[in-house]
Order: sequence, then structure tokens, then C-alpha cells
Amino acid sequence: MQADDVKTLLLQGLENCEVTVSGEDSHFDILVIGEAFAGLRSVQKQQLVYAVLSAQIADGSIHAVNIRTYTPAEWQARA
Repeated sequence: MQADDVKTLLLQGLENCEVTVSGEDSHFDILVIGEAFAGLRSVQKQQLVYAVLSAQIADGSIHAVNIRTYTPAEWQARA
């Protein structure tokens, strides 16, 4: 699986989010920014991302992910 494939899955599964994916083979770094995360705890944010990728994780296409999630406000405040 390629980073672009992971990005496509996330863009399809998480509406109105900005997605950046890097990595190769089955290890990826994922950054997602979107209002979908508003009001959620960190674990809940990651669960949203994992839910989109669950089939690929289950079949071994994706083995390891490093997920960072932010609302647009959180992303702006971090700078």
C-alpha cells in the first residue's frame, strides 16, 4: 500500500478534512485536520481515523500508523 492510497481512503472516509500521509510499505505517518474532531478527546479522534483504515489494518496492508489529529483551531493555535 502506498501513502497516496491511504490518503485517498482517509479523504473518502473523513468529510471536509485535510489529510497528509507519508511513509511506505505498511508504516505511515498520518496528519488529519478537520472539524470532524471538534469536541472529541484524543482517543476518540484516533478512533475515527482507525475506523476508516480498519479493513487495511486487519488484512495487514497497514501495519503501523502514527496519527496526529487536530481541529482547524487546534492546528492554528499550535503554530
